[in-house]
Amino acid sequence: MNKLPIISAGERLSETRGIKGCILGKAGIGKTSLLWTLPVESTLFLDLEAGDLAVAGWGGDAIRLRTWSECRDFAVYLGGGNPALRDDQPYSKAHYDAVCKRFGSASSIEKYETIFIDSITVAGRLCFNWSKNQPQSYSDRTGKEDIRAAYGLHGREMISWITHLQHSRDRNIWFVGILQEKLDEFNRKVFSMQIDGSKTELELPGIVDQVITMAEIAGDDERPYRAFVNHTINPYGYPAKDRSGCLRVLEEAHLGRLMEKIKRAQQDGKNLTYDMAKESVNNLNKQSNKQNKENNYAI
Repeated sequence: MNKLPIISAGERLSETRGIKGCILGKAGIGKTSLLWTLPVESTLFLDLEAGDLAVAGWGGDAIRLRTWSECRDFAVYLGGGNPALRDDQPYSKAHYDAVCKRFGSASSIEKYETIFIDSITVAGRLCFNWSKNQPQSYSDRTGKEDIRAAYGLHGREMISWITHLQHSRDRNIWFVGILQEKLDEFNRKVFSMQIDGSKTELELPGIVDQVITMAEIAGDDERPYRAFVNHTINPYGYPAKDRSGCLRVLEEAHLGRLMEKIKRAQQDGKNLTYDMAKESVNNLNKQSNKQNKENNYAI
């Protein structure tokens, strides 16, 4: 009889864990240049944008992908086959075997601890172009292109790709994307990830560990500097998330040192805050009591 495959606390704590994250920033802020802060011998640069002028002298390895099929092949080559999928599905064991037959054993990329993907914005474009040309994106009745079906397929494809990469437990996976700024109906600034469709933008933060905005911050002397914004609750309104729980609202824009800080931190739950501010609690209680009195009078 097989035992239930429970992973003990000791085994779990001794595992090598990679960090999965997304770095957003406006064009020209220096996102691609973060490669200079990573070790060249253990970093693989996934160049989708063909915009590597800023790192032309960087000494690490790179791979250039031009199609969505190549993106899927790389993901399964890196993460292995998913035993839960049928052989005719992407990211299945059969897909993995076919890719290994073409490129050789996946041991050839074992030395890479960090995968730097530039950018998820371009990956989304490749995926959408592929999705528009699939049979599912055409109406069975009229034979014309069904743009809603294309967006639906695109969203599912992107989430499957990101999720499969995320399951490469021992590797650091960083997606780089463009941050776009818009004004809402009240003329307030709203920031979001620039990518085709809405599904990826909505679901990506729930998949990765870290969402970081690389932004230009005004210093005390009014001289701007670049920094990582890491907390969901931040005074700038930037999209951010820190699953590690060990980062400050602002950190220096150095990806290598940021990962070292996350890996050094021993999580014990002591940094979590459960108490509400006393003033907020008192105000809420007063409002609640007032509402209860009004309800009693109404009765």
